[in-house]
Amino acid sequence: MVSVTQVDKLDKHQIARRLTTAGIDPAQAKFGVTAYRVVYRTIDPQGRPTIASQLVALPDNRSRALRVVSWLHGTTVYRGDVASVKADSPDRAAALLFASAGQAVSAPDYLGLGKGPGHHPYGNPRATVSAPLDALRATRAFAAEHERRLDKRVLISGFSQGGPATMMLGHALQQGQDSYFRLGALATVAGPFHLSAFEKAAADDKVRMAPAYLAYFAVAADRFTGIYDSPSQAFRAPYDKQVEGLLDGHHQTEEIVKALPPTSAKLFTPQFLDQVRKPTGNLKGLLTALDSTCSWKPDVAVHIYHGKGDRDVAFDNAQYCQRKLISHGAAPRLTDVGDVDHSTSVLKALPQIVRDFAAA
Repeated sequence: MVSVTQVDKLDKHQIARRLTTAGIDPAQAKFGVTAYRVVYRTIDPQGRPTIASQLVALPDNRSRALRVVSWLHGTTVYRGDVASVKADSPDRAAALLFASAGQAVSAPDYLGLGKGPGHHPYGNPRATVSAPLDALRATRAFAAEHERRLDKRVLISGFSQGGPATMMLGHALQQGQDSYFRLGALATVAGPFHLSAFEKAAADDKVRMAPAYLAYFAVAADRFTGIYDSPSQAFRAPYDKQVEGLLDGHHQTEEIVKALPPTSAKLFTPQFLDQVRKPTGNLKGLLTALDSTCSWKPDVAVHIYHGKGDRDVAFDNAQYCQRKLISHGAAPRLTDVGDVDHSTSVLKALPQIVRDFAAA
């Protein structure tokens, strides 16, 4: 740990109101919660030392032994929109729900978001595991200072970008990448598990906010692995001079969407869109890795949540992950949360995930 700042202290009635305002059923809120922003040491995609931030939430109960939830958030472009910084963020609400149900919660902001320096390496497989794993280690140290002991079995859940992150972190724990923590259960919501198909759909403007999603992925991927020689290879003028600056973590989603054209065809060069449709080189290697996050056999319960009304990440992604897991001998459950949009799907799934974890 580098620093600790208390950011919330709510009784169970205040939490119920906060959850209701966020659109989450508050029925499982049992305890008050104290939440902290914890800055901790970790590594960047190249293995160099850096720092990151997270929200740590602890139930205000008498239990000294706590199960721990790792909550992994969805795509976030503005560094201030994360749980450790923004009090009314959906991810703060998710953490409060789990903690009020009696678990300790580690909700990492990921690299380059919250109080972490630099850019967020969106989609980087190594950082997707290392930052949440080091966040769990920091949470354990923090809990010990408060005379609380964390169970070894980690309950991992995540939404959207956090869906594949859930599977990657779970796989790392099952492989023994930490000397203490083990995998306890997995629950994902609306994850883009077939990322090559998702990016191809974005290239063909078949995804809501396709230009913003694809631009964020392209700029981040180029920063950590190199997929174009210059922005003008990927982006049409005048956007080739603007996009990387917009995606610096200091611009909010609304600003970025307003500054970009309404379609990928108007933002990207034809050559780059063809590369996305038929990837080669570093881009192919990255997409292949991100397409395989469900290609293993978890030794724990796996529950995949998605809504058939999702126009950002198609329900096909959930079925893709389910098929991959089954092909490796797992028995995942898949639940359709209804004809709801991407952001609403997680609000519907969260209370069910609390029940999943209580039974795990």
